[in-house]
Amino acid sequence: MVNFNGSIISESKLQFSHENRAFKYGDAIFETVKIVNNKVVFWEDHYFRLMASMRMLRMSIPMEFTLEYLESEIFKLGQTQEGSTFRARLTVFRKDGGLYTPKTNEVDFLIDIKPIEGVTKETYRIDLFKDFYNYSGLLSTVKTTNRMLNTIASVFAKENDLDNCILLNERKGVVEVTNGNIFVVKGSIIKTPALTEGCIKGVARKKIIEILEKHPEYTLEETTISPFEVQKADEVFITNVITGVQPVTNYRKKEFSTEIGEKIGKTLQVKMITG
Repeated sequence: MVNFNGSIISESKLQFSHENRAFKYGDAIFETVKIVNNKVVFWEDHYFRLMASMRMLRMSIPMEFTLEYLESEIFKLGQTQEGSTFRARLTVFRKDGGLYTPKTNEVDFLIDIKPIEGVTKETYRIDLFKDFYNYSGLLSTVKTTNRMLNTIASVFAKENDLDNCILLNERKGVVEVTNGNIFVVKGSIIKTPALTEGCIKGVARKKIIEILEKHPEYTLEETTISPFEVQKADEVFITNVITGVQPVTNYRKKEFSTEIGEKIGKTLQVKMITG
């Protein structure tokens, strides 16, 4: 079952026209949220990021798109599922019509939901993806449905028996990985790419930063990171709301410890439950 504009229908009955703008132009944005025991984890952060993205892309925000309304629409679909832990994706896209210039800025929305499969892995191997760049700039911080770079990098990872790949920007600086943000640990300094590097404004990234700001034993830097710094790091971990914190164990021939990543991951899991 899916939720299309507030109506719960079966996937087989969902139909889009050939004029769908998400299909034709990638004219859509999305939020992937985690649902645990009838609670949307960090929902306010997701909601305000969605609203900011819609404003940036000049989409009309319907009056009914309140925090409470969209949360209730997610729960409405969740009631059709069995279990207690899910991932739901809320996609917002401009209504049909137009070429590059849309006929309207009004929007439709679609919510789909799936059980969460898998947990963090004990062994996690990554490498650089250097075929194409993720260009820095504000538009790269928005979760649009144009994820071609992430797709190609994920195919590359699979072909090379990797779990993930690091994406680089046009200055060959570290941006993120295919499905989340990245943190690099060296001694007591923990670095993550600044938003100006082109990384997604990750909700889990934001929560990790909040956690680290309460731990004076660590110094957090939002900055430029080179691939060389990844090679020389003590630890590397990646973050997204669905997985939480995934420590990286191997980067090329380098092996990392995972102590700090695991510690922060446990703290994030508590925040997911308690809010």
